[in-house]
Amino acid sequence: MRFSAMGDAAMTVPVLHALATQHPDLRITMLTRTRFVPMFEWLPANVQVKGIDFEKQDGIIGLTKIYNKLKEGDFDAVADLHDVLRSKYIRTCFAMAGIKVAKVNKGRSEKKALIGNGQTHAALTPMTERYAEVFRSLGFPIDLTQPLKIDLKKEDFAPIRKLVGKKMPEEKWVGVAPFAAHQQKIYPLDKMQQVVNTLAKEGCKVLLFGAGKKEGDVLKTWEEGQQGVLSVCGKMGGLKNEMLLMSQLDLMISMDSANMHIASIFGITTLSIWGATHPKAGFSGYGQKADNELQIDLPCRPCSIYGKKPCKFGDMRCMNIAPDTIASRALKLLHK
Repeated sequence: MRFSAMGDAAMTVPVLHALATQHPDLRITMLTRTRFVPMFEWLPANVQVKGIDFEKQDGIIGLTKIYNKLKEGDFDAVADLHDVLRSKYIRTCFAMAGIKVAKVNKGRSEKKALIGNGQTHAALTPMTERYAEVFRSLGFPIDLTQPLKIDLKKEDFAPIRKLVGKKMPEEKWVGVAPFAAHQQKIYPLDKMQQVVNTLAKEGCKVLLFGAGKKEGDVLKTWEEGQQGVLSVCGKMGGLKNEMLLMSQLDLMISMDSANMHIASIFGITTLSIWGATHPKAGFSGYGQKADNELQIDLPCRPCSIYGKKPCKFGDMRCMNIAPDTIASRALKLLHK
């Protein structure tokens, strides 16, 4: 079980892939939000995904109905990768029925100790390893050193080609996802627009990712009159097509956000920008190199683990990274 947030759910994908491939005799069911189901599209055949719409069924009555439906699956074990009230209730129901359960250790006290100590504190256990440990405690060892390989040979890329065009061998496609769930994790938009323009002038095809009307309106202004820049916000016909487009990128530039984790599923090199949060908390993109995490070492970082707390200085000095620094690093990665 993992219900939110989108990035955290995406981080379960490589773990489930390893579990399914290394234990092919298992029948695995992933329980998540309905809108996240496409993220699990390319897992092995012994994994099925069940989506839940909490807007339609929630509270004790709703959760009990969910449990009653789930218990028909005759499960031998339940892995709670979320450990929140909803997942606690469901796993408790299973435990009372004699089913073996295990929950993720989020390391809350460790993360609390990391706040304001990012420069000196040791890096915490990655969340993917924390997820893997849940399955290990249930008796299923997992090796996360094996590469995550997603087979896309049977996928239909026609909707993508219709919008973006066919990718030429000499082209470099760069995805830019400038938004995040919290303001403190967002690089200044005017500076990110400069990065986008620089990459376009260097001949890159820059594809802008976002969600919702507000973000879409911003990205629309970025593409207007700028050759080589295209916003795909709200145009892809769903999360699956967005993910397929990401799989074709040469580089993704993102915040500490779900886009970083989704691009990582496909092994796309991601240049991530970190402000209020810190990679040491364990939320880096799966398989991404630390050298590709742009950040400024400050004694106040991280000011919070998830980026919810406003900057105590009011100037977001942790995001004082020059646009040229981001663009030059991106071009260097593309030339590699």
